[in-house]
Amino acid sequence: MRQEKYFMPVCPQDLTERGIEQLDFVYVIGDAYVDHPSFGHAVISRLLESHGYSVGIISQPDWKKDDSISILGRPRLAFLIAAGNMDSCVNHYSVSKKRRQTDAYTPGGEMGRRPDYATVVYGNLIRRTYRDVPIIIGGIEASLRRMAHYDYWSDSFKRSVLLDSQADLISYGMGEKSIIEIADALESGIAVRDISFIQGTVYKTKDISGIYEGVMLPSYTQMKEDKVRYAESFGIQYENTDFITARPLIEPYPNHIYVIQNPPQPPLNTAEMDRVYALPYRRTYHPSYEERGGVPAISEIKFSLISNRGCFGGCSFCALTFHQGRTVQTRSHESILEEANLLIGDPDFKGYIHDVGGPTANFRHPSCEKQMTHGVCKDKQCLFPKPCRNLKADHSDYLALLKKLRLLPGVKKVFIRSGIRFDYLLADPDDTFFRELVEHHISGQLKVAPEHIADAVLSLMGKPEHSVYEQFQVKYRQLNQKAGKNQFLVPYLMSSHPGSTLKEAIALAEYLKGIGYMPEQVQDFYPTPSTISTVMYYTGLDPRNGNKVYVCRNPHEKAMQRALIQYRNPKNYDLVYEALTIAGRKDLIGFEKHCLIRPGKNNDREKQQVQENHKTTGRKSMKSSKDTMRSSKDTLRSDKDSMRSDKDTMRSGKDTMRSGKDTMRSGKDTIKSGKDTIKSSKDTIKSGKDTIKSGKGTIKSSKEIIKSGKNTIKSDKNIIKSGKDTMKSGKEKNRKKHTIRNVHKKKDIR
Repeated sequence: MRQEKYFMPVCPQDLTERGIEQLDFVYVIGDAYVDHPSFGHAVISRLLESHGYSVGIISQPDWKKDDSISILGRPRLAFLIAAGNMDSCVNHYSVSKKRRQTDAYTPGGEMGRRPDYATVVYGNLIRRTYRDVPIIIGGIEASLRRMAHYDYWSDSFKRSVLLDSQADLISYGMGEKSIIEIADALESGIAVRDISFIQGTVYKTKDISGIYEGVMLPSYTQMKEDKVRYAESFGIQYENTDFITARPLIEPYPNHIYVIQNPPQPPLNTAEMDRVYALPYRRTYHPSYEERGGVPAISEIKFSLISNRGCFGGCSFCALTFHQGRTVQTRSHESILEEANLLIGDPDFKGYIHDVGGPTANFRHPSCEKQMTHGVCKDKQCLFPKPCRNLKADHSDYLALLKKLRLLPGVKKVFIRSGIRFDYLLADPDDTFFRELVEHHISGQLKVAPEHIADAVLSLMGKPEHSVYEQFQVKYRQLNQKAGKNQFLVPYLMSSHPGSTLKEAIALAEYLKGIGYMPEQVQDFYPTPSTISTVMYYTGLDPRNGNKVYVCRNPHEKAMQRALIQYRNPKNYDLVYEALTIAGRKDLIGFEKHCLIRPGKNNDREKQQVQENHKTTGRKSMKSSKDTMRSSKDTLRSDKDSMRSDKDTMRSGKDTMRSGKDTMRSGKDTIKSGKDTIKSSKDTIKSGKDTIKSGKGTIKSSKEIIKSGKNTIKSDKNIIKSGKDTMKSGKEKNRKKHTIRNVHKKKDIR
């Protein structure tokens, strides 16, 4: 039977209304308070509540004010801290270390409501006020910084977050089992300094005599002075992430302090996961956020279902191995269907389930049967470089689940938006799931992550060879054709990963040119804590074998590698041109079919010259018009008497002036034509065409000027003829002299 649904206390008024004099735990979080199972703080608080403990939430306290941490009073057992669903620095900064504009985990998307390194800041904030209250830290930030680590944002080698935060324990990983064991130990009266026996925790001590089969890691001082020692340490840590085979890890610090990592907690079984997701979540953000527009992150997960956790994919740039482990854990069909019915009952539900998945959507069981008794292999991966012969590639359970969800009343479509591991999909001898994926679970396009096409880079990434992705593409097209669909593949690609030089980046650009695709999004490699790739980035070594690895650290080179993947974007032209020049690949600059860019696009002098030519032509045209007007005026002045006596002569003069104005308009049109010509040069091909067009425009303008001059001469001849006709009424001799004098004057003017 479900408990009554309500939010955890967030203010003194809530405590009074519920008759709570002192909370057992006060949970300080860097995210907004969202009571949904996709948020770690919701899971931990609901789980503690289900075991009889009271929990209050302090969300995003003002870390500049000490009293912000005291609004719920002193907890009876401990403070809990979690920076949020993301590392606070990843939340704040892009890979180029530029401040992000919004925070999806904060009401209204407002940025700046949590500090950098939130776990450390909150821990020290609490310790200033409560010197003797236990502090337990957890969540992804604490989990991935639990041992000494490289910090990309400060470009420094940092100590364990346990020491910097002044906390007593770290509950690493997902934490459901360890947090209950910690709570029970504190409740029984065990001092927090003596809680050293719980799996899935990290603690500090000065006495390591009682540690059984511990592995001594290089000391913090050694690793800080020698990056090779850090690579060695991380390699040992990576081999000790399985709950069966892992041993305690001992990391020495100055002053005889040791940070001890106990082996991970066993993964949750299906029944345990079902209980976690059956807790009475409100499934939305706290109502106090409504006036600020709510919490944007809820929109991404409100109508999605989590079916699994853990991942045996083993990508080098992913921290899942360190956080959730390689053993896949799943919920039962009944649990997922029950949650799906909750979605259907939501007033905002439109019939579409946005996702059914997890870290990897199509993993629904451990990779092999012996994993649950012998643990995952320390020195081998399940899928890399080739699928292991013991791999159990079977989608039947996932397929059955999706069919059940599709048949639920009120469900129009069930999408899969979590990552699909395509090499695992191909390893399944039965293509039924692949076929149904194409027919029922894609909204026009399928996003997959080949990441790169250079096998040397893919090997360092822990990804399959490029030929495997090509095989997947062929199969995907065939199934779409059979289904009568025209759905696309959207590949996620990564630039600047360790091992990628300009050579590999250019090879990727050539591949994209060949298939006629330019990605809208490209992810630069982001060195986040506790990944193999981050260790490569920092040390220049592969921690798995000690081999040297090329690392792109220069921001400008990183920009060039990224630009090459999006070589068609005109904004990237200069970077692509520079990269091809540096790499000695100017053969890809030209008009041939295989070329990435056209030559001359970056010649600003050439464009300025074209613009100047048009301006010069216009000025000359205007000057010619003014000269024509002056000529006409002089002609009129020289024969005032004749023009007064003859209206036809005056009209002729006016016509000449109009001709001059028309010529001026022609000059202005020429300038406008020049400007339009410059604006129309958008890319390399258009640039060439515009150059030709500009030339034609100039010729045309010159012809118009010549034509205008001819019209002026013709007009002058008419004036002369008119003058002759007028002067016939006078004396013959004077008329001849007057006419001759006028003719000479006009010639001088011209």
